[in-house]
Amino acid sequence: MIRVLLVDDQRLVRAGFRSILDGEDDITVVAEAADGREALQAAHEHSPDVVLMDIRMPVLDGLAATRHLLEDPAVHSKVVILTTFDLDEDVYGALRAGASGFLVKDTEPEELIHAVRVVARGDALLAPSITRRLISEFASRGTRPAPPPALDRLTDREREVLSLVAAGLSNDEIARELTLSPATAKTHVSRIMTKTGARDRAQLVVLAYESGAVTPRWVNP
Repeated sequence: MIRVLLVDDQRLVRAGFRSILDGEDDITVVAEAADGREALQAAHEHSPDVVLMDIRMPVLDGLAATRHLLEDPAVHSKVVILTTFDLDEDVYGALRAGASGFLVKDTEPEELIHAVRVVARGDALLAPSITRRLISEFASRGTRPAPPPALDRLTDREREVLSLVAAGLSNDEIARELTLSPATAKTHVSRIMTKTGARDRAQLVVLAYESGAVTPRWVNP
């Protein structure tokens, strides 16, 4: 059973998400919180697998709450950021803080359910629109820090796979691109995350561009 914590200062939003998620046999909402501080307390009390976290809230905003939550070694939850617009300027900051992805609040019910399942199994929820924004962000920077030493341990094939992950390709798409089996592609991605210390694909994409290990080839129009 996937345990979910809903964090949003709007009660109607929480009620709507709860009604959708609690209707699934493999998902249950274990708690709700109206601000970031309540979210931290609820996460410790209920040990959710997935936290759906709004960005803009009183007392402690979602970005700060996400950072505190994921820096706590006692917490093993995955965080999905809720945002009103997919162009929210804080989405990038949330990914850097360790969030596993994002959801727009007016997402379709089936997309919400799919997102919870995807993140619960350890994958990242990174839509192409957000991947393009990340690429645009780094393409606009004149200088970048030197790649971390961990990237030096990647093989040529792993660097190739990393570039495709950074472009937003799924494991199946990477497999087709490189003429590999999906299982082999998944293994490469897992090894890259282990070597770099990235907790999921979202952090791997951020690391790839932020370090300059992958150079943007295209940007948002």
